[in-house]
Amino acid sequence: MEQAIPIQTLHLFPVLDKLLLELLASLSPEEWHMPTVASLWNVKDVAAHLLDGNVRAIAALNGYQNNEPPPQIDTYQDLVAYLNELNAAWVKAMKRVSPELLIAQLENTGKQYIQYLHTLPPFASAMYSVAWAGEDTSLNWFHIAREYTEKWHHQQQIRDAVGRSGLMTKELFYPAVATFMYALPHTYRNTFADEGTVLKITVTGDAGGEWYLMRLTDKWVLRQDLQVYQTQASVILAPDTAWKLFTKAITPDAAHAVTIIKGDTELAVPLFRMLAVMA
Repeated sequence: MEQAIPIQTLHLFPVLDKLLLELLASLSPEEWHMPTVASLWNVKDVAAHLLDGNVRAIAALNGYQNNEPPPQIDTYQDLVAYLNELNAAWVKAMKRVSPELLIAQLENTGKQYIQYLHTLPPFASAMYSVAWAGEDTSLNWFHIAREYTEKWHHQQQIRDAVGRSGLMTKELFYPAVATFMYALPHTYRNTFADEGTVLKITVTGDAGGEWYLMRLTDKWVLRQDLQVYQTQASVILAPDTAWKLFTKAITPDAAHAVTIIKGDTELAVPLFRMLAVMA
């Protein structure tokens, strides 16, 4: 029997690409320079970062490897610093590229990027692990889902900046937030509780869902189909709060202020430190 992929995202990349190109083509000159929740980046910078993701994947598709020796990376923060440096260098170089050329490059590379993803056997080991989930080795289906969250949340950053809706749907948002939730066990790894303790996380609205984090003897596990009669704590998040919290677009305090918490409030605290991006 063929293994079922836990979160199907591969078919959604062309949908996201089409929506992105339509969005960018509709922007006014002023909108390209509007600030986003992505810290120092404006709309054009975020679009340039999306192109960077395409280009890196196409290099892998072509079998190209940079012969520059990688830096010494001993910790998670070393890795984050290295990735931030790579991202900043690309965005700075793309400052001189016009929006028109940027759109053309995104359109040209998008299909090749998706072609690369289709070459990856879903249950083989990925080239890069999903480090924010605490994994040293990840399967390709999870790597692809992580790539989907990158494409989704960066486009959402642009839409948030210019006031254009389009991605907060069951089809597009739910796979992203479901992937984000895989960061929960790693986030709670140093949180101790009695065996059987359950935290329920609800993201509201038609595009949201419910997840359960359960404590076993020596670890936390994520469940979605759990039949639970009693939970020790329950956290209820609006979709806009959820994606911004898990991608470091708002502070934990800002998210906490607009979130409903029931039961053991201390058990809910680590959730507000959860990140599903490399930051």
